[in-house]
Amino acid sequence: MAAARTLRRILDTFYLIGGILASLFLIAILAIIVLQMLARWTGHVFPGATDYAGYCMAAASFFAFAYALNHGAHIRVSLLLTGLGRHRWWGELWCFGIGTAISTWFAWYAIRGNQISWRFNELSQGLDATPMWIPQLSMSIGTVMLAVAFWDHLMRLIFTGSHGITTDLVDQSQGE
Repeated sequence: MAAARTLRRILDTFYLIGGILASLFLIAILAIIVLQMLARWTGHVFPGATDYAGYCMAAASFFAFAYALNHGAHIRVSLLLTGLGRHRWWGELWCFGIGTAISTWFAWYAIRGNQISWRFNELSQGLDATPMWIPQLSMSIGTVMLAVAFWDHLMRLIFTGSHGITTDLVDQSQGE
């Protein structure tokens, strides 16, 4: 039981780190926008600022996925699941099964795309000429984190009967 608690703390910390990274990338977007405004006001150019802001936006999104799933912030089919009544568990199992399969597939192909970009030294087409594997790395890491979160909740659902996503909104829809 101690091993399960330790694993739970590790996974929750893993998801929290994703949420923190997402928030840092949101702050980076703000900083880039402010720097771009300052550059314009002083008659200078900040080349690639929009590209960098786009990379930060993608990183913020992908790093936030697992954290958001773990906290019930993703759009769910709670109304439909509540309507299933005593068959709700099967509906949850189906939803988490599909989510797990898709997120795992997405993570696999995000990593493959990242490897291909690195192998062929693909560069962005903007003024920054950034090697594309660098911004794509956040997508690969974020999708792996999301796949881990889906596997986590699917296994919890199978072995404990509850997926473990606990927010006030989810708890109210489940009647807990």
